[in-house]
Amino acid sequence: MTPKRVLPGLPDAMRRHPFLGDTLLATALALTATGLALIESSPERHLPTTPADLAGFVLAVIAVAARRRFTVAALGVSVAGVTVLTAVAHHQDPALTAAIVLLTYTVATRTEQRTAWLTAGGVAALLTIGTLVWAPLNGHRLSTIAVIGVGAAIGDATRSRLAYVAEVEQRARQTEQSREEEARHRVAQERIRIARDIHDVIAHHIAAVKVLAAGARRIVDHRPEQVTPALEHISQLADDVLKEMGSVIGLLRHEPDRDVLTIEPTRGLADLQRLIGDFTATGLCVERRQIGVSRELPAMADLVAYRIIQEGLTNARKYGDGRAHLTIEYTSTGLTVDIVNKVGERRSGQSFGYGILGMGERVAANGGRFTVGHAEGNAFSIRAELSAPAP
Repeated sequence: MTPKRVLPGLPDAMRRHPFLGDTLLATALALTATGLALIESSPERHLPTTPADLAGFVLAVIAVAARRRFTVAALGVSVAGVTVLTAVAHHQDPALTAAIVLLTYTVATRTEQRTAWLTAGGVAALLTIGTLVWAPLNGHRLSTIAVIGVGAAIGDATRSRLAYVAEVEQRARQTEQSREEEARHRVAQERIRIARDIHDVIAHHIAAVKVLAAGARRIVDHRPEQVTPALEHISQLADDVLKEMGSVIGLLRHEPDRDVLTIEPTRGLADLQRLIGDFTATGLCVERRQIGVSRELPAMADLVAYRIIQEGLTNARKYGDGRAHLTIEYTSTGLTVDIVNKVGERRSGQSFGYGILGMGERVAANGGRFTVGHAEGNAFSIRAELSAPAP
């Protein structure tokens, strides 16, 4: 079925062509003003067919038609035309006077309040002076001044309303933009958080599985009795990584009936001994030292401390010489974790990867301080100061 073609109406054409709309408005305004003047004219003066009346009519149409592009110039020409016609015909032209009122309104909508009222006052003063000089018997001086004042007042109110609407729309756009930016920021933060968890889980467990599998392959022919414990440890690590990956996937899905806090892996320093045992099984010698009395930490600080130790020891196993020094210090304001390891001969050019970046982000989210870099004696140091005030 072919849709009907809708012909553009007059209002649409006027919106697309403002000059056409202003010309029609000027013609209607001039005809209305002339008609009112005919109604109020004396019997001796039947039709405004004098050259002065015709000139005023044409000048009013031109001035209103050009009010959008040449507002001030059109107003000045109209005031000058009224003054000249008053001097010639000894009465104010009604069409041109109506055009002046509309032009005063247009000026008021485009300028500030003080300028609009000064312009209206100046126009009213000039018209009054011209009437007093050349048409002293004209009784429409007060009505002309009042109409010009009303035009200026309406224009000023229109400008204020348009400015208010524009401000409201701008604030609405800014609010919507801020809401969208906040949503994008939250999505980005959640993606970074999930990436950290996936990296910590996979990097540690898969690296441990790789080391244990390589060791089992080397000892299978010479010491077969040690293969079974290695395979059991690999199976245990695989179970752990599956559980933690399930937690991370649950965080990605974010099921409505599950709390976000229950989705987050609940690792902490309570599992530290098991973690060190995993590293020991893969051949890393961890020297652990504790300063201060251990205490229960907030959930976030506890998890961050565990992840820092996990990632730091993973780096020590990958890039070190097989030994790592772990120092945990409890203070009144928080917890400090230090991990130092010698850099292996083939790993002297150790670079900072996603693991170091993730540790820094975790510590920053906790409100602590994180430092990492090479130390004296070809050593690599990781230090995290976590905020966890003692009760």
